Amino acid sequence: MNIYCTPIGQISVNSDYGGLPTENTIEIPLRGGDEIIELDTDQLPDGEEVLNILNQEKAPLQIWITVAIAYYKKKLYDDFEKVLEEAYLNAADLQPYHDSDLVRLLDMLANYYGRKAYKEKSKDKKNQLIAQATRLFTSADRIDMYDQKHLLGRAFFFIYEGENWSQADSQLNFVLNQGAPSVPAYLGKACIAFNKKEYRNALGFYRKALRLQPNCPATVRLGMGHCFFRLGNMEKARLAFKRALDLDPECVGALVGLAVLDLNEKTQESIKQGVQKLSRAYNLDSTNPMVLNHLADHFFYKKEYAKVHRLALHAFYNTETESIRAESCYQMARAFHIQENYDNAFQYYYLATQLASPTFILPFYGLGQMYLHRNDLEHAAMSFERVLKDNPNNYETLKILGSLYAQSNKPDKRTQSKQLFKQLLDNDINGALDAYSKALTILENIQLEIAPEILNNIGALHFIKGEYDKSSEFFTRSYDRILEEQRNEENECGGDSSGLTNDDYYHGLSITVRYNQARLHEAQGRSDLAEEIYKSILLRHPSYIECYLRLGCIARDRGQIRDASIWFKEALDVDQDNPDAWTLIGLLHLNKNEVEQAQKKFDRIIRQPAYRADAFARICLGNIWLTTLHHPIKDKDKRKRHQDRALSFYKAVLCADPRNIWAAHGIGCVLAHKGFVNEARDVFAQVREATADFPDVWINIAHIYVEQKQYTAAIQMYENCIKKFSRQNNTELLQYLARAHFKAGQLKECKTMLLKARHVKPWDPVLTFNLAFVQKRLAVTVLQDETSSFSSVCEAIADLNMARCTFNHLSKLNEVLNQAMAADEARICQDLLSQAKYHLDRAKSREEQERVVRKRQEEEREAQRKRQLELQQQAEQMRLDRERRLEEERGRFLEKAKQIIIEPVVEEKKSRRSGGGSRKRDDFIASGDEESSDGSNEAEAGDRSENVDSVGQQKQKKIGNKRQSSESKEGNLLRKKSRFSTSRDDGLSAKQRMRIVSKAIVSDSSDSSSSGEEDEH
Repeated sequence: MNIYCTPIGQISVNSDYGGLPTENTIEIPLRGGDEIIELDTDQLPDGEEVLNILNQEKAPLQIWITVAIAYYKKKLYDDFEKVLEEAYLNAADLQPYHDSDLVRLLDMLANYYGRKAYKEKSKDKKNQLIAQATRLFTSADRIDMYDQKHLLGRAFFFIYEGENWSQADSQLNFVLNQGAPSVPAYLGKACIAFNKKEYRNALGFYRKALRLQPNCPATVRLGMGHCFFRLGNMEKARLAFKRALDLDPECVGALVGLAVLDLNEKTQESIKQGVQKLSRAYNLDSTNPMVLNHLADHFFYKKEYAKVHRLALHAFYNTETESIRAESCYQMARAFHIQENYDNAFQYYYLATQLASPTFILPFYGLGQMYLHRNDLEHAAMSFERVLKDNPNNYETLKILGSLYAQSNKPDKRTQSKQLFKQLLDNDINGALDAYSKALTILENIQLEIAPEILNNIGALHFIKGEYDKSSEFFTRSYDRILEEQRNEENECGGDSSGLTNDDYYHGLSITVRYNQARLHEAQGRSDLAEEIYKSILLRHPSYIECYLRLGCIARDRGQIRDASIWFKEALDVDQDNPDAWTLIGLLHLNKNEVEQAQKKFDRIIRQPAYRADAFARICLGNIWLTTLHHPIKDKDKRKRHQDRALSFYKAVLCADPRNIWAAHGIGCVLAHKGFVNEARDVFAQVREATADFPDVWINIAHIYVEQKQYTAAIQMYENCIKKFSRQNNTELLQYLARAHFKAGQLKECKTMLLKARHVKPWDPVLTFNLAFVQKRLAVTVLQDETSSFSSVCEAIADLNMARCTFNHLSKLNEVLNQAMAADEARICQDLLSQAKYHLDRAKSREEQERVVRKRQEEEREAQRKRQLELQQQAEQMRLDRERRLEEERGRFLEKAKQIIIEPVVEEKKSRRSGGGSRKRDDFIASGDEESSDGSNEAEAGDRSENVDSVGQQKQKKIGNKRQSSESKEGNLLRKKSRFSTSRDDGLSAKQRMRIVSKAIVSDSSDSSSSGEEDEH
């Protein structure tokens, strides 16, 4: 049962116009005053009364829109429409207003008309509403074409039309490309994607909308439920429908969705719940076509055909959606069909095919039946061909079309009929079970006894499918039914001898069912119960040869080879030429490596004319000749003869059956033995393409890779085979993988594989020998490596010791083919162990040396780190000292600058007190550049002044060089101080400023001279 939904109707007109009044009152201002009229949105008055108030007071356009939305919220759609229409007509008198308000008004009214058109049944009225909406949208385009809300409204209108999907999608994309995400735009795109059958994309848009606005209305969850249903995720669909119903208990779509899910479960309880939900949906909306069609379908199975006709007809006239109308027509057609009103049935079937979607093919099947009733075979064939196109394996359609083609005069149609009948004869276990299930239902409904053969066949089909519990149930029912019928027959016949024939019938039938029960016990691992049943059957029916064979197989699987051989020979006593018995005996010989005895048994089979082409026997013979090639044959001619014989058997089978993969695989093996490795690989590749469930071909491809020294590819192929066929415990395959690792030089991986194999089969001497050999080889590799660590050497010595013990043990076993080789390997291990102390000492010494070197390197790194740290500390201390000296020098210069500023004032006072002598002193100070004299007496200077000057100049050069660096660093500061001093001494005369500079020079010169003299002393 399908869900028929119309998601384009899930978006309401108030998608995002943002004007839904959140307050409980609406204020309408009175014209010419400050008074207002309040409207209670919970108790809105009659629409006409409100319109009179709005017109009388010339309320602003925004108030009109708010009032209209309030009516819409109360589902008073007529009043909503009246208010918007009146506002649109009187918009010129409601100036001033914003253009956005007028666009909003036009869009709301246009969307409302579009929604009405979607629900309108009359085409004329629908076209009229669409024209009105189009006119309003065009008017809004002239005002503001790119307003986002306007574009959204226009896109929804296109969605309601159901035709201009591309235009709606482009406008929604334009809105989304503006930057800010929009919930209505996502919902619109979800509807478009759903109607394009892009259900996954639609679900993605619904999810985006839900993330942006988690409190979306129930219709969003409903849309998600439809998407999940279409995608086949019934659990999530049910959750979505339930959530929609939680948000809106009156959501009819959610009720219908849940009802369909319940009905599809096809249990008595679920059907009851589904019908209850449909009834509830019908009470909420008695005109909903989905509800009506589903109820009609329910009443059809209840055989209330009058209700079917009434409900389906009501649904037909309550929708314009063609797919829903097609469903309604189909419901009415099959109701007329079952009532044998074929004319009306034909009419409604035909109408349904005209309206149906491409996936709704049920009306075509009914129409084909009506054409058959009218004997119009050509049109009937066309109808059934349409059904077969969508359902190529439908049994009933294949049968009808095959019969129609067989009656055709066209040769190609008759050829097609043969192909269809051949397709019908193919095994279809599920189809057979479905047919038997329907037969059981019919027999139970009409209260007829079910034949034990039917129950046995159902059990056998379940056994083939591996459904053992169901198989056991039907076998038990069949056997009980046989006993019941047999008792009833005996009671009815009494002592009449005519019942002997029936006794034979029940006897044979009971043996068949009991044998099937025994096979079931075998499959379930209960071989003891199976053995008891087989033996009980043989007591009653000693010629039942299959029981002997099964008893032999049970003994063979237990490892009781002698008992198995006895049971197989007893089967031959019953039928000397039975190929199954000879085959099983031959396989017993092969398992015991008795190749010649096995060859005789298979040769005996193919010597019989009836089994000359027996494929299994010939492949076994080919395998026997192929096995001889695994052993070294020095005679090349003999080896070639064996290859040719094996090849001849495989060829014979392949000629009879070109698709026999075992024969093709055998040919590949022979080619590999002949050295045609590439050709063998091609054959194996073709076999693997034909079937991926043949592990031998995977193994042989890996063998080819090993021969070609492509060890990585071989390892990968072995590992894939182990994983695909769950052969983790197959010791033979594990040894193949170990061999590939060994040849690739990966001794550790080789050892790991052999350890796994030995864990499964610890008693295998060959496996044990190989493991010891790899342990020895790995130990030798480690010991020869001078860079091996001490722990690796210890592990290698332990492996070597284990290998020596293993070889010693194997050299004493009679099962080992070459005890001398094991003894030689043990001696080699002993020789290596005698050198163990040397290797240990060397490894230990090397490790000690490495430890010392590492310690020394660590100490050197630590010393280097400490030196680096000391250097950093010294550099930091030097930086701090340098900064401190600079600060001290800066302080001295600042102090000198202060003295220079203060000293002119003192000198000026002295000059005023000293009178006329000051001029002579001032002139001497200002005119001279000599720095060695203090200016007290020019006559006493004489020659001594010249000597002092010469010495002082030399000293000044030396001191100047020392002071040059510090003075250069303080140059900027002195220049700044000089500018500062100049700015502060701007009130002095030029002569006074010269004195200040001269005094500074004298002071500096005096200091320099005095310091020079101190140095001389």
